Amino acid sequence: MSAQDVIKEQVTKNRVVLYMKGSPDFPQCGFSANVVGILRECGVDDMFTVNVLEDPEIRQGIKQYANWPTIPQLYVNGEFVGGSDILSEMYQNGELKKLLQK
Repeated sequence: MSAQDVIKEQVTKNRVVLYMKGSPDFPQCGFSANVVGILRECGVDDMFTVNVLEDPEIRQGIKQYANWPTIPQLYVNGEFVGGSDILSEMYQNGELKKLLQK
């Protein structure tokens, strides 16, 4: 199975998927820590996370999958939502909570 196949399976079989550096309890970068904090503030406690530092193929593949150059990346209901800056903005204006409640 290619990295693209693995990613497609992960984002379609899980409602909330976060590709990040580290884990929710031990984020390895400030952007990943920020997104985990935002998701927790929105009441998300069942997110599926992928530590891209453990798998170079997924780390590169996720950038191609969404055509988005940075990590973290959030997917909700199979759709790419964005990275840290976009999620911060969506959180501040209330859009993210609405999206996550669907």
